[in-house]
Amino acid sequence: MTPDRAMTIGELARRTGLSVSAIRYYEGRGLVRAARTDGNQRRFLRSDIRRLSFALIAQQLGLSLAEIEAELALLPMGRAPSQADWRRVSEHVRGALDARIAVLQRTREKLDGCIGCGCLSLERCALYNPDDRAGRAGAGPRFVLGDG
Repeated sequence: MTPDRAMTIGELARRTGLSVSAIRYYEGRGLVRAARTDGNQRRFLRSDIRRLSFALIAQQLGLSLAEIEAELALLPMGRAPSQADWRRVSEHVRGALDARIAVLQRTREKLDGCIGCGCLSLERCALYNPDDRAGRAGAGPRFVLGDG
Protein backbone atom coordinates (compact mmCIF):
# COMPACT_ATOMS: atom_id res chain seq x y z
CA MET A 1 0.00 0.00 0.00
CA THR A 2 1.52 3.30 -1.04
CA PRO A 3 1.22 6.20 1.41
CA ASP A 4 -0.56 8.45 -1.13
CA ARG A 5 -3.34 5.86 -1.50
CA ALA A 6 -3.68 5.15 2.21
CA MET A 7 -6.32 6.63 4.50
CA THR A 8 -6.45 6.75 8.27
CA ILE A 9 -9.41 5.14 9.99
CA GLY A 10 -10.69 8.61 10.87
CA GLU A 11 -10.57 9.69 7.22
CA LEU A 12 -12.37 6.51 6.19
CA ALA A 13 -15.00 7.14 8.89
CA ARG A 14 -15.59 10.70 7.68
CA ARG A 15 -15.80 9.57 4.06
CA THR A 16 -18.21 6.67 4.66
CA GLY A 17 -20.26 8.09 7.53
CA LEU A 18 -19.45 5.03 9.63
CA SER A 19 -18.12 5.29 13.15
CA VAL A 20 -14.54 4.26 13.80
CA SER A 21 -15.82 1.40 15.94
CA ALA A 22 -18.02 0.17 13.09
CA ILE A 23 -15.03 0.19 10.74
CA ARG A 24 -13.04 -1.80 13.31
CA TYR A 25 -15.94 -4.25 13.55
CA TYR A 26 -16.09 -4.65 9.75
CA GLU A 27 -12.33 -5.05 9.69
CA GLY A 28 -12.64 -7.80 12.29
CA ARG A 29 -15.25 -9.50 10.07
CA GLY A 30 -12.89 -9.30 7.09
CA LEU A 31 -14.85 -6.80 4.99
CA VAL A 32 -11.82 -4.50 4.84
CA ARG A 33 -8.20 -5.03 5.73
CA ALA A 34 -5.89 -2.36 7.11
CA ALA A 35 -2.16 -2.19 6.72
CA ARG A 36 -0.24 -1.09 9.80
CA THR A 37 2.31 1.70 9.96
CA ASP A 38 5.53 1.43 11.93
CA GLY A 39 3.60 3.10 14.75
CA ASN A 40 0.88 0.38 14.49
CA GLN A 41 -1.73 2.77 13.09
CA ARG A 42 -4.30 1.47 10.61
CA ARG A 43 -4.16 2.58 6.99
CA PHE A 44 -6.90 1.72 4.53
CA LEU A 45 -7.08 1.85 0.76
CA ARG A 46 -9.36 4.39 -0.90
CA SER A 47 -11.11 1.41 -2.51
CA ASP A 48 -12.29 0.45 0.99
CA ILE A 49 -14.73 3.37 0.72
CA ARG A 50 -16.55 1.36 -1.95
CA ARG A 51 -16.50 -1.86 0.04
CA LEU A 52 -17.96 -0.18 3.12
CA SER A 53 -20.45 1.82 1.07
CA PHE A 54 -21.65 -1.42 -0.51
CA ALA A 55 -22.08 -2.91 2.98
CA LEU A 56 -24.17 0.10 4.08
CA ILE A 57 -26.38 -0.03 0.99
CA ALA A 58 -26.76 -3.80 1.18
CA GLN A 59 -27.89 -3.55 4.81
CA GLN A 60 -30.49 -0.95 3.82
CA LEU A 61 -31.73 -3.38 1.17
CA GLY A 62 -32.15 -6.10 3.77
CA LEU A 63 -29.12 -8.28 3.10
CA SER A 64 -27.72 -10.00 6.15
CA LEU A 65 -24.15 -9.49 7.25
CA ALA A 66 -23.38 -13.06 6.13
CA GLU A 67 -24.73 -12.26 2.65
CA ILE A 68 -22.70 -9.05 2.53
CA GLU A 69 -19.56 -10.89 3.61
CA ALA A 70 -20.13 -13.53 0.92
CA GLU A 71 -20.52 -10.89 -1.78
CA LEU A 72 -17.50 -8.88 -0.69
CA ALA A 73 -15.46 -12.09 -0.62
CA LEU A 74 -15.89 -12.13 -4.41
CA LEU A 75 -14.04 -8.82 -4.67
CA PRO A 76 -10.26 -8.57 -4.62
CA MET A 77 -8.68 -7.44 -1.37
CA GLY A 78 -5.87 -4.93 -1.58
CA ARG A 79 -6.84 -3.26 -4.84
CA ALA A 80 -9.77 -1.39 -6.31
CA PRO A 81 -12.34 -3.78 -7.79
CA SER A 82 -12.71 -3.66 -11.56
CA GLN A 83 -15.97 -3.16 -13.38
CA ALA A 84 -16.09 -6.92 -14.03
CA ASP A 85 -15.60 -7.59 -10.29
CA TRP A 86 -18.56 -5.36 -9.41
CA ARG A 87 -20.67 -6.90 -12.19
CA ARG A 88 -20.23 -10.36 -10.60
CA VAL A 89 -21.40 -9.00 -7.26
CA SER A 90 -24.27 -7.16 -8.93
CA GLU A 91 -25.49 -10.35 -10.61
CA HIS A 92 -25.51 -12.22 -7.30
CA VAL A 93 -27.26 -9.43 -5.40
CA ARG A 94 -29.79 -8.83 -8.16
CA GLY A 95 -31.43 -12.23 -7.58
CA ALA A 96 -31.81 -11.59 -3.86
CA LEU A 97 -33.20 -8.12 -4.52
CA ASP A 98 -35.66 -9.41 -7.12
CA ALA A 99 -36.97 -11.97 -4.60
CA ARG A 100 -37.39 -9.26 -1.95
CA ILE A 101 -39.11 -6.95 -4.42
CA ALA A 102 -41.55 -9.73 -5.34
CA VAL A 103 -42.45 -10.23 -1.67
CA LEU A 104 -42.92 -6.49 -1.21
CA GLN A 105 -45.17 -6.30 -4.27
CA ARG A 106 -47.28 -9.27 -3.15
CA THR A 107 -47.54 -7.72 0.32
CA ARG A 108 -48.67 -4.40 -1.13
CA GLU A 109 -51.26 -6.13 -3.32
CA LYS A 110 -52.64 -8.49 -0.68
CA LEU A 111 -52.29 -6.60 2.58
CA ASP A 112 -55.79 -5.12 2.46
CA GLY A 113 -57.28 -8.52 1.67
CA CYS A 114 -56.30 -12.03 2.55
CA ILE A 115 -52.60 -12.73 2.91
CA GLY A 116 -53.21 -16.43 3.40
CA CYS A 117 -53.01 -16.79 7.14
CA GLY A 118 -56.74 -17.34 7.60
CA CYS A 119 -57.29 -14.50 10.07
CA LEU A 120 -57.26 -11.10 8.37
CA SER A 121 -60.89 -11.15 7.31
CA LEU A 122 -63.07 -13.96 8.60
CA GLU A 123 -65.88 -13.02 6.20
CA ARG A 124 -63.59 -13.30 3.18
CA CYS A 125 -61.62 -16.37 4.31
CA ALA A 126 -64.33 -18.70 3.02
CA LEU A 127 -63.84 -17.19 -0.44
CA TYR A 128 -60.08 -16.72 -0.56
CA ASN A 129 -58.93 -19.50 1.74
CA PRO A 130 -61.69 -22.11 2.18
CA ASP A 131 -60.92 -24.75 4.78
CA ASP A 132 -57.60 -22.95 5.41
CA ARG A 133 -56.06 -24.31 2.19
CA ALA A 134 -53.13 -21.93 2.70
CA GLY A 135 -52.32 -23.57 6.04
CA ARG A 136 -51.49 -26.85 4.28
CA ALA A 137 -48.54 -25.17 2.61
CA GLY A 138 -47.01 -24.27 5.96
CA ALA A 139 -47.06 -21.63 8.63
CA GLY A 140 -47.21 -17.89 8.02
CA PRO A 141 -48.74 -15.64 5.35
CA ARG A 142 -48.69 -18.17 2.52
CA PHE A 143 -50.13 -15.98 -0.23
CA VAL A 144 -47.59 -13.23 0.37
CA LEU A 145 -44.83 -15.81 0.49
CA GLY A 146 -45.86 -16.82 -3.01
CA ASP A 147 -48.02 -19.91 -2.53
CA GLY A 148 -50.92 -18.62 -4.61
